[in-house]
Amino acid sequence: MIRRSFLPCGALLLCLLFLALPLQARKVTIRLSEMGIRPNQADDRSLTSRLDSALRLIKHQLAPGDRVVLRLERGTYHLFSDQARPHELYISNHDQNQPKHVGIYLSNWHDLTIEGNGAELRCHGRMLPLALIGSSRCHIKDLSIDFADPQIAQVQVVKNSPEAGITFEVAPWVDYRLGADSSLVTRGEGWELRPQAGMAFERDTKRIVYRTADLSINTRGLHDLGGRQFLAPHWRDARLVPGTVVCLRTYERPAPGIFLAENTDTRLSRVKVHYAEGMGLLAQRCTNITLQRFGVCLRGDDDPRYFTTQADATHFSQCRGLILSRGGLYENMMDDAINVHGIYLRVAERLDDHTLRCTFGHNQAWGFAWGEAGDTVSFVQAATMDELPHTNVIASIHPDGQDSLAGCKGFVIMLRDTLPDSLQGGNRYGIENLSWTPAIKFARNIVRNNRARGALFSSPRCTICEDNLFDHTSGTAILLCGDCNGWFESGAVRDLVIRRNTFVNALTSLYQFTNAVISIYPEVPQLAAQQRYFHGGRAGAIRIEHNSFSTFDTPLLFARSVCGLVFRKNLVRHNTDYQPFHPNHEVIKLEHCTLTDIEE
Repeated sequence: MIRRSFLPCGALLLCLLFLALPLQARKVTIRLSEMGIRPNQADDRSLTSRLDSALRLIKHQLAPGDRVVLRLERGTYHLFSDQARPHELYISNHDQNQPKHVGIYLSNWHDLTIEGNGAELRCHGRMLPLALIGSSRCHIKDLSIDFADPQIAQVQVVKNSPEAGITFEVAPWVDYRLGADSSLVTRGEGWELRPQAGMAFERDTKRIVYRTADLSINTRGLHDLGGRQFLAPHWRDARLVPGTVVCLRTYERPAPGIFLAENTDTRLSRVKVHYAEGMGLLAQRCTNITLQRFGVCLRGDDDPRYFTTQADATHFSQCRGLILSRGGLYENMMDDAINVHGIYLRVAERLDDHTLRCTFGHNQAWGFAWGEAGDTVSFVQAATMDELPHTNVIASIHPDGQDSLAGCKGFVIMLRDTLPDSLQGGNRYGIENLSWTPAIKFARNIVRNNRARGALFSSPRCTICEDNLFDHTSGTAILLCGDCNGWFESGAVRDLVIRRNTFVNALTSLYQFTNAVISIYPEVPQLAAQQRYFHGGRAGAIRIEHNSFSTFDTPLLFARSVCGLVFRKNLVRHNTDYQPFHPNHEVIKLEHCTLTDIEE
């Protein structure tokens, strides 16, 4: 009964506070504890819905121009998925199952600051912890996000017998049962999974085990040995010595830890994501994002977990303005630290000389706005990745076959100028929105002990990657891609500086695009037929200078289809930490490149 009285009293206090303020734009600080939103109430499932109601009440009382500070107390706020309000949200590079249950849903807020003061959002079940949508000038600081029952399950190898199989012990926090075929089924509140893949980590360093990459896991026919230990007779892998920690996973990614959409001037300071079943942070169609000491990271050196997020630490799709990540820590995630790209739509049909029917190409990137009238677009031939010497401007754009943007899989786009005769349908061309491309600064960050790649940049605007540490990124440390055939992540890099970075033992495993420590690898199905160059476009367009490489293997730089590549004044130290194994035996390997300035 006492808890039920919190919100009405808080609502009354809030109304009195707003009535006491003058009618002009106001600065208001609200302590959420005075509205009954207090931490460390692990058994209070109603907190999730009461917090949502409190935020809606506050929003209703605001006037245009008001500046609001929402202040949390230090402590743990338990959010439960079955109490979180459902929303239909189509999130780039995630599973498009609906709805998403959102812990904190902020829509159409302006001049908002959330002061976490060290608060932790502890989520239970499958949910999206925090969404900020259609907002401007918002600042979130000093809070962390974690899950009580992460969908990645952790085990440790106890014994490895070539004849009998692998004996492993399940971590104490993992809930599980045996399935019908005596395979391991992991579970949490509202979910069950049967993991069939995994990542192997060294027990003492929390680095991915040399030459393991993505493991295939077979737990059929488990023998229960007691004490949370099992013998897996069908799981054979000689690389997994006793003591190896294996993180069992699926490839599902229903939601990120933080979702930003259609925002302007968003700032996150000292925010940490310790786990999410998708990306740590996913931003789509946002203008100007600053990440200051943002982290997708373990809870500290004594964290018993060896993993953070199921996919990328940070991911930016179809954004513009400036994306800044400074002083961040990105570790032990199951994909890249940062991936910035646009989205190619496939040109499915030419309806007339000004109108195209276009579709999204990837099954995890559809359902949301792609462009608007006035945006500048360009076109690329999918087979050769040759960009057409033709840009155009969108006169109108609307979803194909439906009234709403939500869930749409394509658009009818009318262009201002006449289209060239060569531009036809049949998915032979892609269209890129050049207006929604950002400048990027990635500086003084630490990227370590993660799967696949470190940083991916795909923007034609000024990109600076400087003073970062890439430490055991497992695959390529920096990748420039561009793909109109698989991931449909655009586009070409025109102005990039990579300087004063330190690279330590990249390429301990092989993944897609991992041709060298720095890999410039656009997906070009018919490279021999390519007439132009995909990346660059002028002398010095891509400059790699004053970096330090500490490496056990040979390849430093791989570049394909670049005009204007500079690689000079870099320091290379060879070590014997691992045995060389990479199939690329060239220090610098160039394919279809011109205007190069290379110092080996």
